Amino acid sequence: MMSQIEFNQVSKRYGAVEALRNVSFLIEPGDFCFLVGASGAGKSTILKLIYREEITSEGDVSLDGVNLASLSNRKVPLLRRGMGIIFQDFKLLPRQTAFDNVAYVLRALGMPPAEVRRRVIGALKVVGLLDKVDAVPEELSGGEQQRVGIARAIVNGPRLVIADEPTGNLDPQSSVEIMALLEQINQRGTTILISTHNLTIVEQMQKRVIAIADGQLVADGILNNLPSEAAIMANYNLGT
Repeated sequence: MMSQIEFNQVSKRYGAVEALRNVSFLIEPGDFCFLVGASGAGKSTILKLIYREEITSEGDVSLDGVNLASLSNRKVPLLRRGMGIIFQDFKLLPRQTAFDNVAYVLRALGMPPAEVRRRVIGALKVVGLLDKVDAVPEELSGGEQQRVGIARAIVNGPRLVIADEPTGNLDPQSSVEIMALLEQINQRGTTILISTHNLTIVEQMQKRVIAIADGQLVADGILNNLPSEAAIMANYNLGT
């Protein structure tokens, strides 16, 4: 299992708007990283470049040594099968059970029913929702819905999990539980990249922080070990 992410002098423009400017960083396989910054700082653009919804204006984004800009459009679905993506608003199918929400991608891939069931039950067990297999989203709390989202993200055994503001719609206790779950998944060897503006979570976890402000990299390191000026910039740009 690998998932090395490398940004090399990456810039991204949308018309006259420069979303990213000369951003470079390396995330090694098995890392757990937070991507932090205020709304509009460029976090979502970075994530979209990784799962190839966007391509760079300048510079290179590589995943396990593969330049994503050179990837043909027909190979993008295969790229994404090696990733799990978790969203702030859960993106669950409202009339489907927890089981069916997690099984959806596997069924779309044509996996045999017995294998689908084995994998889905395994994923729901990891996130602690075996007792909710038949519940539809409206019967679940926000934290439980996000757990279904995480189960869906890991059911295909991805080497990389990307989470875009995964605690944005959750209460503090549920947020802590979701982060503990993501750390558990990371300990199995999966690379984790989490976009967030929740400084409390970042401080509690004490993992690597990549801080973005106005499209530029302003800090990279463990929060408490950052130079004071960089830490202040990171905190300021988290909106604290």
